[in-house]
Amino acid sequence: MEKMELKALGKINLGLDVLGRRENGYHDVRMVMQTVYLYDNVILVEKPNRGIEIETNLSYLPRDENNIAWKAAALLTEEFQISRGVKIILDKHIPVAAGMAGGSANAAAVLYGMNQMFRLGLSMKDLMKRGVKLGADVPYCIMRGTVLAEGIGEELTALAPMPRCQILIAKPSISVSTRTVYEKLDNKPIEEHPDIDGIIKGLEAQDLGKVASSMGNVLEKVTAGEYPVITKIKECMQRHGAVGAMMTGSGPTVFGIFSDRRRAKEAYRSIKIQRLARQVYIAGPHNVRRKW
Repeated sequence: MEKMELKALGKINLGLDVLGRRENGYHDVRMVMQTVYLYDNVILVEKPNRGIEIETNLSYLPRDENNIAWKAAALLTEEFQISRGVKIILDKHIPVAAGMAGGSANAAAVLYGMNQMFRLGLSMKDLMKRGVKLGADVPYCIMRGTVLAEGIGEELTALAPMPRCQILIAKPSISVSTRTVYEKLDNKPIEEHPDIDGIIKGLEAQDLGKVASSMGNVLEKVTAGEYPVITKIKECMQRHGAVGAMMTGSGPTVFGIFSDRRRAKEAYRSIKIQRLARQVYIAGPHNVRRKW
């Protein structure tokens, strides 16, 4: 039996702008996405008989068709009439329902791994086309790195890499519904948009300060309005020297960008002491586009 072990990397949004809502309910966005070196271990084990099985270290995660990793396996199994089965073991470390695309990263890993395991011959572009059927973030989670995402998030353009830095990630003990956050956003006009072009220029110049000063997330005001702890975490990071701090995705995870690790560690300790977040990590940006 063949076995594959893969790293499904999480992401943060350096910028997230919403341009409008489509008739089908999806939103047109313009985002700068950044992979971080915080990952779930995804292990694929070939089974002799057809079928999909999921194991996970988190008891509350679904182990059936309600899990996006299961859906990814089913998509390829049905399209290519794969006669064998696969067991998917998810060792989760990326915070769940946190705006870091953990589920999408798991699905991306399954698509990539099954393509290799069953020798389907799909290119990365082929995998990304299939990934968007599962979710808007899945194509990015296949591509990874520093990327401009447009359309509903599936139109991807590689950018200059993130400058050297430390990224502090803090997930408070709350979870939010992405759908609910977007519904609330739709109820009133967006007054302030992030400077996406400024982020891109900062990346091109390898100017960390320019990247940080241009960051913004139109969803933050919605989620932080409901959960003040998001603002408290941001302020804590900024007090300890973050050059920029922001909520990622629809939240509630907050990240801070630090130019040196000592200050990131000080902020880490302060967040833990104040019990502002349940999960806190220091991770570097992952800029190398390489095989899993």
